[in-house]
Amino acid sequence: MDKPPLSDTEFNSAVTAITSAFGDPTRREIYLFAREQDEGVTASEVARRFALHPNVARHHLDKLASGGHVDVATRRSESGAGRPSKRYTVTSTSDRLEVPVRHDDVLIRLLGRALARIPADEAEAMAEEVGIEYGQTMAHALGGNEAQRSFRSALHAVAEALTAHGFAAHTDKRSGQLQIVQEHCPFGEAVLENPVICAVDRGMVRGMLATLYGTADTTVASSKPMGDAVCVTEITA
Repeated sequence: MDKPPLSDTEFNSAVTAITSAFGDPTRREIYLFAREQDEGVTASEVARRFALHPNVARHHLDKLASGGHVDVATRRSESGAGRPSKRYTVTSTSDRLEVPVRHDDVLIRLLGRALARIPADEAEAMAEEVGIEYGQTMAHALGGNEAQRSFRSALHAVAEALTAHGFAAHTDKRSGQLQIVQEHCPFGEAVLENPVICAVDRGMVRGMLATLYGTADTTVASSKPMGDAVCVTEITA
């Protein structure tokens, strides 16, 4: 029996789910790499193959797993010593891209409406504070227990972490100014209606840099709510 056609909401949610899993170029490459391995891959193997931090590699694999594109199995070494490792294997049905309906867009829209009811300066301060706290948590997950990285390596780590969270970020240098360029916004069109949401990812950058490097000034040079194609955050050590 044929399935009924998807409603507009279901279709848009399905596209969101697929984009979340495969919209990031690194994640697509990881998926293709995993497909070639009959026994699957571990986060450590992916980290070595793509020169990523193991936590970033694990995040990509977990994103694929949450979308139903890879299965996760825990295996012990043949000697039985050490902690068991997770092995990620591409599912037999993943090529069909049958994904569950997600409602992240509804939650983001709700967030935008809630922030719109708060005075702009208070909403922006709260959004940035949440971003800073989350950025610090992300940095500690990357092993940033104290500020000891070089400025450049810290920026690369921040860009990789943002990419793992759907921002498709990379570092750039223009006119002698180091920047983090974010080519994709996981908050979608909600930021166009409520630009204050942008303070969240600005806070994430500040929080990660504070933990991985030390105090750094951040300035928004361009953003999608400003009518630009990408979001650019300028960083000064």
